[in-house]
Amino acid sequence: MQIYLVGGAVRDQLLGLEVKDRDHLVVGATPEQMLDLGYQSVGKSFPVFLHPQTQEEYALARTETKSGHGYTGFEVCSDPDVTLEQDLLRRDLTVNAIAMDDQGRLHDPCHGQADLDARVLRHVSPAFVEDPLRVLRVARFAARFHPQGFRVADETLALMAELASSGELAHLTPERVWNETERALAGPCPWVYFEVLHACGALKVLMSELADLEGVPQPKAHHPEVDTLRHTLMVLKRASELSGSVSVRFAALTHDLGKALTPQAGWPSHIGHEQRGLAPLARLCQRLKVPNAPRELAEIGCRWHLHGHRALALKPATLLRLFDGIDAWRKPQRFEEFVLVCQADAQGRLGMEDSPYPQGQWLRDALRLANQIEVRPIIQAGFSGGEIKAELTRRRTQVLADARPSPGVM
Repeated sequence: MQIYLVGGAVRDQLLGLEVKDRDHLVVGATPEQMLDLGYQSVGKSFPVFLHPQTQEEYALARTETKSGHGYTGFEVCSDPDVTLEQDLLRRDLTVNAIAMDDQGRLHDPCHGQADLDARVLRHVSPAFVEDPLRVLRVARFAARFHPQGFRVADETLALMAELASSGELAHLTPERVWNETERALAGPCPWVYFEVLHACGALKVLMSELADLEGVPQPKAHHPEVDTLRHTLMVLKRASELSGSVSVRFAALTHDLGKALTPQAGWPSHIGHEQRGLAPLARLCQRLKVPNAPRELAEIGCRWHLHGHRALALKPATLLRLFDGIDAWRKPQRFEEFVLVCQADAQGRLGMEDSPYPQGQWLRDALRLANQIEVRPIIQAGFSGGEIKAELTRRRTQVLADARPSPGVM
């Protein structure tokens, strides 16, 4: 039996990054031997075990032969005679196919160290196209390692395009697509994930609502970048700088889906796009089974973001309707996330990344002022039934009117 450290642990160690998960490869062992040594079996489709003390994963060396569709359509062989090199050759990227033995020696049959030095994400073999999940994984790795200067090799991007056009992506479950997307959204450069998916044609297959934004023009005076998909990814980039929240980033990504539905006769204007965007957003969220928190914030961002931009000019009554519409009274944290989505939208434009956004502070101030009006004094003043809400609204309207920014600020 021989044990090696493999995959991301070796890759990240060589890059000088923090190693979070340590995966091990066991060559020359049987499941029975692992159990006899006290390891706990946890693998379903292939033999994986947890170390009795460290709880780190130890997988038996294996080969995989394509036998069906999707990322589960493989026949797995984990016999004791499967070699280290055979196991490494079945992996996705050369930088993930490096092993380290207990003496610290590296085993690198796929030349992953050279690609680490060159900052290239390259497939191990033509068998790359047998697993459609690799399209998403490579896009996620490109986003994750973008700060280190990594790019996807041209020939690997070509294989990803082959997968995207083959129909294999249809066999990915919604849960796996969202899982990879969510991990990318939580990473340092999520916009790169969508750029890579778009470059290989996978975005059109998996998230057509986003891909359809390409080529849709916006008024150049307000959007020097013109193209709506480019603007969308710029908004996602700005949102990523403002917040680490997956919900904020997803809402930023999907706030303008309605612009793809604007009749061409109306271009480059997009009157009513915020309402038109709700239907494609609902389809996208339903198809990918997006969790409640990002879905709800995305709906709010799509429906109300123009109100956010016009906040300084909104009448007090309209501001209160906005607060009602996004349930700001009961969910102040979600309200704050909505403000960040609006700011990202305003600053996610060419040359406007550092432009001020006073609307955000006024929205926060307005909600704080309105919240200072309490119900108890209204009841004590003799109001009852429906009169209470009417008086509450009147007092809130008045306090907002008194504090409204002057036209010079607007």
